[in-house]
Amino acid sequence: LNDVVFPSTEEERHLRANDRELNLSYKYSDNAIKTSKYNIFTFLPLNLFEQFQRLANAYFLFLLCLQSIPEVSSLPWYTTVVPLVLVLSMTMAKDGSDDMNRHRCDKQVNNRQVEVLVEGELQSEKWMDVQVGDIVKLENNQFVTADLLLLSSSEPLNLVYIETAELDGETNLKVKQALTVTGKLEDSVEKLANFNGEVRCEPPNNRLDKFTGTLTLKGETYSLDNERILLRGCTLRNTQWCFGLVIFGGPDTKLMQNCGRTTFKRTSIDRLMNVLVLSIFGFLMIMCLILAIGNGIWEYQEGSKFAAFLPKGVNAPFSAFLTFWSYVIILNTVVPISLYVSVEIIRLGNSFYINWDRKMYYPKNDTPAEARTTTLNEELGQIKYIFSDKTGTLTQNVMTFNKCSINGKAYGELLDFSGQRVEINEKVDFSWNNLADPKFCFHDNSLVEVVREGNPEVQAFFRLLSLCHTVMPEEKKEGELYYQAQSPDEGALVTAARNFGFVFRSRTPESITVVEMGELVTYELLAVLDFNNVRKRMSVIVRSPEGKLTLYCKGADTIIFERLNPSCSNLTEVTTLHLNEFAGEGLRTLALAYKDIDPEYMEDWKLRHHVANTAMDEREEKLDALYEEIEKGLLLLGSTAVEDKLQDGVPQTIEQLSKADIKIWVLTGDKQETAENIGYSCNMLREEMNEVFIVSANTSEEVRKELHTATLNGEYAMVINGHSLAFALEKDMEIELLRTACMCQTVICCRVTPLQKAQVVELVKKYKQAVTLAIGDGANDVSMIKAAHIGVGISGQEGMQAVLSSDYSFAQFRYLQRLLLVHGRWSYLRMCKFLRYFFYKNFTFTFVHFWYGFFCGFSAQLGLDTHYWTAMNQFFLWGSLSVYFAVIFTMYSNGMFLTLTSSFPFIGTARNSLNQPNVWLTMLLTSVLCVLPVVAYRFLRILLWPTINDKVRGRGYKVRQDKVLPPTPRRVQARRTSTRRSGYAFSHAQGYGDLVTSGKFLRRTPKSRPALFSQTDSPLAQTQPQFYRTISEREEPPLSP
Repeated sequence: LNDVVFPSTEEERHLRANDRELNLSYKYSDNAIKTSKYNIFTFLPLNLFEQFQRLANAYFLFLLCLQSIPEVSSLPWYTTVVPLVLVLSMTMAKDGSDDMNRHRCDKQVNNRQVEVLVEGELQSEKWMDVQVGDIVKLENNQFVTADLLLLSSSEPLNLVYIETAELDGETNLKVKQALTVTGKLEDSVEKLANFNGEVRCEPPNNRLDKFTGTLTLKGETYSLDNERILLRGCTLRNTQWCFGLVIFGGPDTKLMQNCGRTTFKRTSIDRLMNVLVLSIFGFLMIMCLILAIGNGIWEYQEGSKFAAFLPKGVNAPFSAFLTFWSYVIILNTVVPISLYVSVEIIRLGNSFYINWDRKMYYPKNDTPAEARTTTLNEELGQIKYIFSDKTGTLTQNVMTFNKCSINGKAYGELLDFSGQRVEINEKVDFSWNNLADPKFCFHDNSLVEVVREGNPEVQAFFRLLSLCHTVMPEEKKEGELYYQAQSPDEGALVTAARNFGFVFRSRTPESITVVEMGELVTYELLAVLDFNNVRKRMSVIVRSPEGKLTLYCKGADTIIFERLNPSCSNLTEVTTLHLNEFAGEGLRTLALAYKDIDPEYMEDWKLRHHVANTAMDEREEKLDALYEEIEKGLLLLGSTAVEDKLQDGVPQTIEQLSKADIKIWVLTGDKQETAENIGYSCNMLREEMNEVFIVSANTSEEVRKELHTATLNGEYAMVINGHSLAFALEKDMEIELLRTACMCQTVICCRVTPLQKAQVVELVKKYKQAVTLAIGDGANDVSMIKAAHIGVGISGQEGMQAVLSSDYSFAQFRYLQRLLLVHGRWSYLRMCKFLRYFFYKNFTFTFVHFWYGFFCGFSAQLGLDTHYWTAMNQFFLWGSLSVYFAVIFTMYSNGMFLTLTSSFPFIGTARNSLNQPNVWLTMLLTSVLCVLPVVAYRFLRILLWPTINDKVRGRGYKVRQDKVLPPTPRRVQARRTSTRRSGYAFSHAQGYGDLVTSGKFLRRTPKSRPALFSQTDSPLAQTQPQFYRTISEREEPPLSP
């Protein structure tokens, strides 16, 4: 269900044909479109603004600002700029390329040419120059310029054939028809130029299936609906020419109104990564705080020994403050700036695996599987609930007329004298009917005999099937009829009537022509009471050549039986038994009824119908009330049963998914008995189940009681119908419904509307922390597909609307098993392994610098050279991705499977091994054994071969206790004051830093080397702490003799 979007500035559109001055005064949008986001001036600032809204990018920009402060930065600027620029450039290049394509497409579309009626002449103009109220001429195979009101066409009865593939993906032709009053304009430029009709209609919105408006011409008002409108994006087919009046242009067209942003679906991995990144930020702050505190303590305890080398002494708190920010820079590698880019690359690769999977390719329709999004692959491996449509999803949606019940007698199978069913292999011969469809197959000859005998009930039954529908006929050759049906059900029923002697030949807005048992009969069509998901029925009112008025109605049996005349009670009971038998065999059923109408009442009803049909406010509600009024007191004719077979592999697929602990709920609009039978055929309902729990109460309290008293222990299934579900979905009862449903192994909801399908999905999403998937094939499944975490569309017989709204698509339900259990699981495992490696690499590299801080006085020095740092990071990043895809391409190639079929490891080995305690014990012992030798070596080295610093550290505390240090001598002020440098980074300045980091002063003096000082009582020789005196710049230091 699409949400209608009305612009706040427009409540009703009013325009006049061929009056640009008036129409321009309303300031309606012109016909130019713009789908691009940027231009040459806004691209750089807008794109950077969008990218820096990501937390990781903003963090590295903050780091770059820190590195511009000399007192803080210990790293060159390019260590942060290079990866940041690389990530920003890759994203910017992708966004720029996409937007250039949009600009190119916009320019191409806006500059298309079309003939426009301007000042009494047809002129060729660009699409972008067309205005609301203009009259345009379209020719065969041309795209429709804007949303047009069809005025006239070259075809008889002002029909046009259009293809709506650009709108809904459907390639079958649809028929539109102009009003009779405008069809008289034909292709006369003079008549069209003088046409001054005024249109009042709804404001721009995104409803493709609905249009409400009126045309006022010469004082008369005519109703406008969707059948008179040509939408932008359609293509004119099999029509030489047509003329149309522009109603909506450019951004106001329904095509552009439907181009809004779709809901962005995020996976649990995405949410986990965001939590991990925030946790890493916190962990980074903790590490920097620890090192800063360590620096403050070290400066306070040990820094005084180096005070002589610093111009202004040591300020421990300020040094710790600067150290904190320096370590924020040095330890920035723990924050994964390239994580998001790497994840998107892996997801793209996983999407290609789905698209290239030949085991998900359906050769009959040449339809491969398609991953329409790249962001949800790993979520496929976490599905807990599947919500499936039945018709076209579990079944083939190829309908065949199988059985029927007429006036209390069932046809379609033979019974012997004992009442047992007899198998019939011989087909009925329809050679007596020249217009019969040779592909139609039926096995009960008794029905043909009754029709040919002239039974009035049977002939009325098939007359109803030939009149009550919206099928459009197409006769390419004499006697070769082809029907364009909106649904396979209608096509099957009209074809059945055709073979039994009631052939639908043609229709106009005012008439329907039928060949009845070889005789051509034309009925006047007075009204069509169309089908919708709420009414669940369709009616037509016709006048026969004899002048008799009749209403024919077909629809769901529950809806028709509520509107029957009380005199039909006995027939209703018998027909109900037949309907239950048909539904028990998994057949789709419809009930048929009729009613004779009084001519005087019809005249009054027709006037009220015209008023309601031309109303601008609440038109649908007024029409529904009139339809409800006239569709009462019907007389039952019988029922039809149409077979829709299961798709191949459906039972096996459901069984495998159930073994994976995935719960499957079926949401269908069929009868309860039909849904139950399909459930048994699919192995969803099994005989070994304890019970099939049915909820079919008609009041809120009864539904609450049935749900509350359900104590389901064991294997149970629940079947709930639409009117009970409506009560159960109320806020005060939805928790009880969910509790009961989740205790069942299988849930089947029958007679549900598209809105109820979406409500059921939302209910599970709201209260269950589980990933949901919805799968369907028709427009009535779109709301369910959009509501679920993952939507899957099946490209079947009901068009492409479900596919266009989905995240993944394929041709058969059985491919769902491979999508979830193979691609979903593999994608999840690949992503988890990548994340583990990625964080391991970053943490390992960062901990080197963290650990090194304890050995360099927390001075924020680098443990590794920055060139090595950057090179290794880039090498492991791109190298690992290249090797990963190279290995995956090789390991999962057909050649490797055929060559080494038995040599591939089981995919779950790693996870299963980690569940064993002895594996973890082995990992712990291995880590301890690897660390112990290093710790022992360091301890023994300090104990047996101490350096001078080790001796100073060991004896310094004892000496300070025994001997009072002399006061620190006053330092002479230097003539030149150098730029201040903090105590933690003095080794980076030229001078003592090279000496300290070289380690030369820690080496033992070789015995053969002559002594530099002749004094033997020096503090250095006695391994005592050294004291320094202040040296004046004018004094020369004493030289040793």
